[in-house]
Amino acid sequence: MFDAQPTLTGALVHARPLREADFDGLYAVAADPLLWAQHPQQDRHQHDVFRRFFLDALSCGGALAVVDARDHRLIGTSRYHGHDAQRREIEIGWTFLARSHWGGAYNGELKHLMLHHAFRFVDTVVFLVGPTNVRSRRAVEKIGGVRSGTRPDASGSPSVVYRIASDDWPEGRAGKAG
Repeated sequence: MFDAQPTLTGALVHARPLREADFDGLYAVAADPLLWAQHPQQDRHQHDVFRRFFLDALSCGGALAVVDARDHRLIGTSRYHGHDAQRREIEIGWTFLARSHWGGAYNGELKHLMLHHAFRFVDTVVFLVGPTNVRSRRAVEKIGGVRSGTRPDASGSPSVVYRIASDDWPEGRAGKAG
């Protein structure tokens, strides 16, 4: 059974289930308008808009809080979504990190931890990225995402689809559960 809210530990980041008490700390990160400049929902830095995003994250059952391993400060969030046991597929998305943690190392480690966990249960991880979100598209490509088309995301917005198959990921099927 896939655990959509694991606790994941790396050298740079820790990810744990998102909690209601995380709102203020996460909003302090999300209130930066530059985080959303390329995002389809560019007003997510506004308190009420972010609150809706946060409440959706809490209710989805797959949201993770991302914490800096050095100072234990909340620096962002990510989610698992749409686990399809028949297709052995899951989506990773809704990721954002504080600009102080941009540049690849933190996101790379976070995605590595999430992929490692996911590939114990699925064969494919999907990422849906807004067509104009060049920064996020490059980040997904940097971790091995291969563009495989377009489709609407959960909100109906157009998205570019990227996939990573467990067989194409450097750690392959190591540790995969039955």
